[in-house]
Amino acid sequence: MKRPKMLGMVLAGGRGERLFPLTRDRSKPSVPFGGKYRIVDFVLSNFINSGIYSIYVLVQYKSQSLIEHLRAAWRLGGRIKGHFITIAPPQMRRGEVWYRGTADAVYQNLHAIRNFDPELVVVFGADHIYRMDIAQMMDFHQERKADVTVAAIPVPIESASRFGIIKINKEGRVVGFLEKPKEPPPMPGNPKFAYASMGNYIFNKGILMETLLHDAKRHSEHDFGRTIIPELFPEGRVFAYDFSRNEVPGLKPYEEPGYWRDVGSIQAYYDAHMDLLGEQPRFDLNNLEWPILSDAVNAPAARILGGEVTDSFIGEGSVVKGAKVTRSIIGRGVEIDAGAEVDDSILIDFCKIGSGSRIKRAIVDRFNLIKSGERIGYDLEQDKQRFTVNNKGVVTIPRATTRFFY
Repeated sequence: MKRPKMLGMVLAGGRGERLFPLTRDRSKPSVPFGGKYRIVDFVLSNFINSGIYSIYVLVQYKSQSLIEHLRAAWRLGGRIKGHFITIAPPQMRRGEVWYRGTADAVYQNLHAIRNFDPELVVVFGADHIYRMDIAQMMDFHQERKADVTVAAIPVPIESASRFGIIKINKEGRVVGFLEKPKEPPPMPGNPKFAYASMGNYIFNKGILMETLLHDAKRHSEHDFGRTIIPELFPEGRVFAYDFSRNEVPGLKPYEEPGYWRDVGSIQAYYDAHMDLLGEQPRFDLNNLEWPILSDAVNAPAARILGGEVTDSFIGEGSVVKGAKVTRSIIGRGVEIDAGAEVDDSILIDFCKIGSGSRIKRAIVDRFNLIKSGERIGYDLEQDKQRFTVNNKGVVTIPRATTRFFY
């Protein structure tokens, strides 16, 4: 099958309000993940590994951290026409307005689509942890002569009311699109599951431009999930692509098939990190055939000067000096002094953990200093007076809160 000319549009402007305080100083796609990545690296890696090299990243809220990361980590080609990752803030071509929704974000960049003149526009969100061969979704789109294809993931019917749910017929064509329905329609032939929209779409260029031009002239939510797709499927050829059937090279037999997590809350973010750990992790970052790409760090390998490290990630340039680290993700440039204990925690880059301190079920953002002998995660009522504690007892310390270092 002939490869169509494709343009990627990554929606990376999310506020990430439920991920606060990690989003206090940055947008959700810029939040660090897994000891060396940012959340946005996962969708960009999927694009590049799938052979999509022409990409606009649509940014908006608190975007400086994201822009700096993209500049450092995602420089493509330069001399090869069609190989680029370009940052696109709100263009304000029809008035001084920010992106008013996912559809409006793409609408404000229609000039870029016209200039590039692709056959297909691949519109993906930047907020999720997963691997996906988008070329397989593109083949599905072409085989069915679709106008639009929506990526869908099976979710248990009892939890489906938390998602936008897609109803399809036996051919996979979308015949219903319901936002957080009380009674979700099941998948054909499987009443225990429903199809949830992943917020990832492939559009034929013509139908996308026509639809967005019409939507811009009216009052609506200007959102693909809430506005555009529900109005397109009754007449257009809109199909759902089953993400669980996507086959990515290099996946291990023990990994969870079709792993996909929306890390939109502190608990989801914490749980997704714990999925990386263990001898047989649900999501194994060690995959040379489908790598997650990010910036190269000019730092030495981690050093373990003594102590005990069990089932943990230790980032570049970090030093463990006679401490005990158990089931934890340690970022880059972290120092953990003698006698400290870190359990079931996430320490993001450039933190210093003082001697004899103890940290349990906590997320410590960048540039924090935990003083010697301090306890975090052991007295939640005391922790609530200084930090954020969710309803499952995960303590989050915002960036540079415990020392004046910005």
